[in-house]
Amino acid sequence: MTAPEPARAAAPVRVLTVAGSDSGGGAGIQADLKTMLALGTHGMSVVTAVTAQNSLGVQGAWELPAEAVRAQYRSVVDDIGVQAVKTGMLASPELVECVAELLAGTGAPVVIDPVGVSKHGDSLLAASALESVRTKLLPTATVATPNLDEVAQLTGVLVASEDDMRRAAAAVLAYGPRWVVIKGGHLRSAGTGGADAVDLLTDGSAEHWLRAPRHDNRHTHGTGCTLASAIAAQLAKGQSVPEAVRAAKAYVTGAIAAGFALGGGIGPVDHGWRFRPAGGADAP
Repeated sequence: MTAPEPARAAAPVRVLTVAGSDSGGGAGIQADLKTMLALGTHGMSVVTAVTAQNSLGVQGAWELPAEAVRAQYRSVVDDIGVQAVKTGMLASPELVECVAELLAGTGAPVVIDPVGVSKHGDSLLAASALESVRTKLLPTATVATPNLDEVAQLTGVLVASEDDMRRAAAAVLAYGPRWVVIKGGHLRSAGTGGADAVDLLTDGSAEHWLRAPRHDNRHTHGTGCTLASAIAAQLAKGQSVPEAVRAAKAYVTGAIAAGFALGGGIGPVDHGWRFRPAGGADAP
């Protein structure tokens, strides 16, 4: 008589990132997967582009053909299934439209991070793709997470104050996402940032102002990718949008506080900060 097979553990919540690869490991697919793991979910990936990238900037980028992106997406979704999807770098109109079509037929929460420019100022989105982002990609979003530069790029609204964040949110919501997070972290560079980092989450009706202490740490590479992935992970676990965004901001705030030097430029946030001894990445 054969022994019964041991019970298999239930599969964890599954989250898919559709984004570019960051060879330095601080942003992009790499940051997304680290975040998803840190938040107790199983991360999966569709690579849209390969970058040569380090702490100093992006030295090169090569996008994948749309058919390769479509094949990766269908391979994962049709067999494994997903409970949330997050998008990042989609460099061209062809990739934006391909991914928008895939998302529209998936039936899971979608977090759109409309990546336009890297932390170092390198362009990651062709100007010709902006209209496709506005009209094809943003309407698929459960939550869109633009920073102030991306708001200006997409809508023309320049944000110099918290009041401007309301105008920015309305302009983004006009393109069709259900919710938008206007990330106010760059307000300090405009001379208006205070002691707190302020984000605005709204669906055009309810407003949630999310405030967290600003940490005096230059090593913030990957913050946008990390926030969007954290929101997707929390949505996949069944949280409401306001709950998911609040939890994601708390996670990212801790990751920024623990950000560490890597290479000669801007280091990454610490995606594993919750698992380290007191003292952060350099603790023994």
